[in-house]
Amino acid sequence: MTVPSHLHFFLDPNRCIGCQSCVQACSECDTHKGESMIHLEYVDRAQSVQTVPVVCMHCEQPTCAEVCPADAIKRTEDGVVQSARKPRCIACGNCVLACPFGVPEVYVDRQVMMKCDMCYDRTSVGKKPMCATVCPSQALFFGTLEEITALRPQSQPTRSFRFGDQVITTRTFVMVPRTPEPPRHVDVTAAMADEPARRLVRLPVQGAQRDEADPFAGVEV
Repeated sequence: MTVPSHLHFFLDPNRCIGCQSCVQACSECDTHKGESMIHLEYVDRAQSVQTVPVVCMHCEQPTCAEVCPADAIKRTEDGVVQSARKPRCIACGNCVLACPFGVPEVYVDRQVMMKCDMCYDRTSVGKKPMCATVCPSQALFFGTLEEITALRPQSQPTRSFRFGDQVITTRTFVMVPRTPEPPRHVDVTAAMADEPARRLVRLPVQGAQRDEADPFAGVEV
């Protein structure tokens, strides 16, 4: 069994509302033994409540597998990087340190690395991952490129990321704002210094005198 080639996993960080539904659903996946392989990270906890779900990106050349001294981490022919194989894993933690996306986790009580495997028992038979079935804002979406294009006309999917001089191509797509000339790569390290763009929120203000020409004039935030 393999994940159908026309089905893809899409992550839209802008739509995450921090509800933790994905975390709870992930723990119910049959292959996860009651543990959640997904967690939420705060983008800038000192300034914002914005969260983003952290799932495995399933790299085409997974760094976690390259640094594993026991050859315990395998990538299937359909591009899904699996958790470490228990008979081989020595729980050294090399994969934890090597992953640029911060995904693998070593479970000390079991002496094995476990991580998101895109709910392989479900996706390999055409079903959605558990997290994507419960996400109320569709920050996690499993479907075709045509479906996501119709749902997100102002966003575009990308799966190429730059970390310094290294470019990583993944099976999981991330939705980014649509631009006339899409960038070849998302420069992750450069984006860490970006400031959020100011927005014009067009909502009526209670108690304020309305402009007859534009009763819904907004305020800049």
